[in-house]
Amino acid sequence: MKKFILCMLLAAVSQAYGAEHRVKMLDWSPDGQTMIFEPGFLKVAPGDTVIFEPTQKGHNVMSKVVPEGATSFRSELDETFRLVLDKEGVYLYVCPPHQMMGMVGIIQVGEAKNLQKIKEAIPKLERVVKSNKGRWEAYAKNISGYGQ
Repeated sequence: MKKFILCMLLAAVSQAYGAEHRVKMLDWSPDGQTMIFEPGFLKVAPGDTVIFEPTQKGHNVMSKVVPEGATSFRSELDETFRLVLDKEGVYLYVCPPHQMMGMVGIIQVGEAKNLQKIKEAIPKLERVVKSNKGRWEAYAKNISGYGQ
């Protein structure tokens, strides 16, 4: 009986915590791209945690668009940043010092409930980018329902 209770308790605890995903903040990716989050697009489940790792100095992460009811976020420079994503929808984020260089990323949490807001925001955000143009659109193609 004790083993059964212990197993049930462990199952409940493991369901309370989501999966962890890591995003590296890079000057250069292994395939030669500059100023990039790796990966640039993530699809995760509600309750999952994304860990942003500044593998090279001079980077941080800041939200540009979040789903309704979600809290905006911003890390300190060169800080490993943990973000628990509880609200379904699409999150757009940038590295503030390198936004103009196309250091941008997208996370879809569950359903893309704020899809219209994202479709309106991406062209405006793309206009700020001076190098590595097209990343917003390339990543957005992975969002469920974006191309429809």
